[in-house]
Amino acid sequence: MDIDIIEENVPQFESIKLAGKRPLAVDEAHPFELEIISSGYSGRSAVERYIQVISQCPSLALPAFQAALELVLQMSDTTLYRAVVTSYEQTAIASNGELPPLADVHQLNQHWLDDMKQKNQAQRVKLETELKTYTSNMIKESIRMAYRDLGDFYRATGDHATALKHYTKSREFCTTSQHVLEMCLSVLELLIEHRNYAHMSTYVFKADAALDATSIARGPAAAPTAPASAATGKDKAAAEREKVQSKLDVSIALSYLGQGNFEKAAQAFLKVGSVKSLGDWAGRLIAPSDVAIYTTLCALSTFSRQQIRKQILNNDNFGVYIEQEPYVRELLESYMGNRFKLMLEILERYSTRHALDLHLAYHIAALTNQIRSRALVQYFQPFASIKLERMSTAFGWTVEELERQVVTLIQSGEIQARVDRQNKILKAKETDQRSALFARAIKSGETMQVANRKLLLRMRLQQADLIVKAPRSQITGHTSEYLLSDYYMS
Repeated sequence: MDIDIIEENVPQFESIKLAGKRPLAVDEAHPFELEIISSGYSGRSAVERYIQVISQCPSLALPAFQAALELVLQMSDTTLYRAVVTSYEQTAIASNGELPPLADVHQLNQHWLDDMKQKNQAQRVKLETELKTYTSNMIKESIRMAYRDLGDFYRATGDHATALKHYTKSREFCTTSQHVLEMCLSVLELLIEHRNYAHMSTYVFKADAALDATSIARGPAAAPTAPASAATGKDKAAAEREKVQSKLDVSIALSYLGQGNFEKAAQAFLKVGSVKSLGDWAGRLIAPSDVAIYTTLCALSTFSRQQIRKQILNNDNFGVYIEQEPYVRELLESYMGNRFKLMLEILERYSTRHALDLHLAYHIAALTNQIRSRALVQYFQPFASIKLERMSTAFGWTVEELERQVVTLIQSGEIQARVDRQNKILKAKETDQRSALFARAIKSGETMQVANRKLLLRMRLQQADLIVKAPRSQITGHTSEYLLSDYYMS
């Protein structure tokens, strides 16, 4: 297995700087509660979400800052602590006095910084000394574990690039497929934490191969003699495999989502197993409610109605995820029931929550536009002509706004129609069915002609091959003489 050392250092807190974004509104029309973060996430994942809130929602910046400080001071990442302080300081300055300045809220805890820096330095020296000892003794398993421990250490202290190098370096000392699988999962956790979407698929494919090899290796050798024990061992192995597979499905789905491939992201999220199968990733890297939101938004922007009904609404496994977020089911049902005005209102109502999500923040505008466009196409599909006023009522827009949306869809080719701007009517393009049928018949005839020419040429080549291989004395008869003359003349 090749090792991919990723040299570039992905910015850890790029989600803070959403260029050109205005402060997000948090009110009755756009609710967002910090309890969503405190109850659904833990560790670094929770702190980074608090940072997102601090930088984007001045109205919640102070309580989010206090909650983030409480968490980050329990960790060993001094860089993350400084990022929390900096984000609040910048937001307070930009608020023009609406928020109390940093000096009135929190004094930089230099004692904690110095103490943590000293502890991290001592821990690093200890782990590196152990690695040197194991390397000199050539104990392969101990070297692998030393590299793994160093990767965990650098990951905990916020050094993403160095942690990644140590994780991938441990691959050289893996002796079993299980070791390779553990290495890949550690790298995937690191990539998800730092939203390095481009490289996730590489390690997902490597982990898939290692998982298959591990299952084969465990198969016959691990089977106990007693039937009851055999059944128990088989069930346990299946449960462990499901947990790993669910993590891999989440990883590849986030990779597709981060790169803007919404259809593949939805399909991958739908493969994720039960909520329990997420194991220790639930809350630490992703919440079950996230799976429901990501899948629904990606599906609404790319799936057909039949796919949504079959793969989402009639999917008992995914129904458990939907229960985590009740508004998701309402969103799906309003789309399927052609209640597009309600659907758009739900999207607008939860727009702040979507925009504050670490993985959705950069894609929510594109997802919303695609969902809106598909809704317009679905609404107009059964009509030959319809008044724009009627459509504007169905979508809750002004006629002018609807007209701009429709014209954009016509220009992109998603709607085959034209707009009567004087009478404010949208008319589908009329097609001459007789001409269309005649064109299809001509095209079918040309296709058959080409196929027949290829068949005749193939037959002549086969006959010529038989003539060349057979002795001339054995070729008799009128047909053979004709074939010979025809072959030699050609």
